[in-house]
Amino acid sequence: MKTRCLLIDDEPLAIRLLENHISKIESFEIVAKCNNAIQGLEVLRTETIDLMFLDIKMPNITGLDFLKTLKTPPKTIITTAYRDYAIEGYDLDILDYLLKPITFERFFRAVERFSREDNIKIIENKKVPKSEEQSILVKSGNKYHKISINDIIYIESLKDYIKIHTTNKQVLTKYKISDIEKELDRELFLRVHRSYIINLNKITAYTHNDIELDAIEIPIGVSYKEKVYGYLNINR
Repeated sequence: MKTRCLLIDDEPLAIRLLENHISKIESFEIVAKCNNAIQGLEVLRTETIDLMFLDIKMPNITGLDFLKTLKTPPKTIITTAYRDYAIEGYDLDILDYLLKPITFERFFRAVERFSREDNIKIIENKKVPKSEEQSILVKSGNKYHKISINDIIYIESLKDYIKIHTTNKQVLTKYKISDIEKELDRELFLRVHRSYIINLNKITAYTHNDIELDAIEIPIGVSYKEKVYGYLNINR
């Protein structure tokens, strides 16, 4: 599953430089190249775009004005020779603001930011029938894993990574446990320790100090005890 990119820039040299940078990243592909925003709009109407590289100074309509017209724009990285529009760009929730000429090192930092933010997508965010099983899509290396919410036993924090323990596999992904905690359904998952989130449906036993998920024992963190005790109706 590759990241689908759209390039919008009226300078052929700028387009070629972006093409060269993108060609060095195996997981990225260019869907279309446009020299103005009107062409870009046509592409967005017909293609799924994950990441848009957008110039500011272009004929007819500027990149920022174009961005304002989009109700649901893709993740966007501004590519420009002008510093003056950075604040306005970030007000439009752009991913990054790259000044030309764009070095590969600076370009790579920007797409790395995109990869971190795109690391975990909650599939249930889409409008799907309630009968469909809730899942998350997790990127680990160059591979995406679709994991059923019901199969998750617990999630373990490993500094800037998390390990998702399921009924049939373990998946390691670069993501902070505090971020995945915000994404998960609070009626199904509970943070019981700074390093652990558990699936409440997997609890088989518990004490004042730990929770058992079959043969797995998860400690209850001191700062989480009040919340956990309240959920489990444990008296202190």
